Amino acid sequence: MFESGQYGGNHISPIESAQIQPNGVDLTAGTIERQTSAGALTRDGKMIGDRIALEPTDGVFSLEPGAYIVGYGETVSIPNGHIGFIYPRSSLMRNSCMLHTAVWDAGYEGKGEGLLEVHYDIEIEQGARIAQIVFAEADHEETYDGSYQGERLD
Repeated sequence: MFESGQYGGNHISPIESAQIQPNGVDLTAGTIERQTSAGALTRDGKMIGDRIALEPTDGVFSLEPGAYIVGYGETVSIPNGHIGFIYPRSSLMRNSCMLHTAVWDAGYEGKGEGLLEVHYDIEIEQGARIAQIVFAEADHEETYDGSYQGERLD
């Protein structure tokens, strides 16, 4: 069963009331980076490629077609007994962009990121709502304790 947006809002900070939707919570664009070197996935681990942070001009990122890593502006805490899924906001898709993410396991806490795929030039203001997270009930034996735990927390 999916939880209400109000429930989700209790597990995200900072948050404004406008971010709480009936069935989820909007996440904003905090940072945007471009990968500049190869990464690797092996049976024994991973290596994330180097990245360069893009600087907004007057608070706006001007993006050409390509792949970008967007860091969300909010800290998300996935509660026990739940799992998080992130979807792009429809306005992002209507502007020829797509957002790809992975499963967010119970126990994860951090400012996660997603892969922003841009197919046509777009301007995204820092702090603009670009994604929506939904929480669903989920059985689990353990909670997340991986290498991304606490990512990008100041």
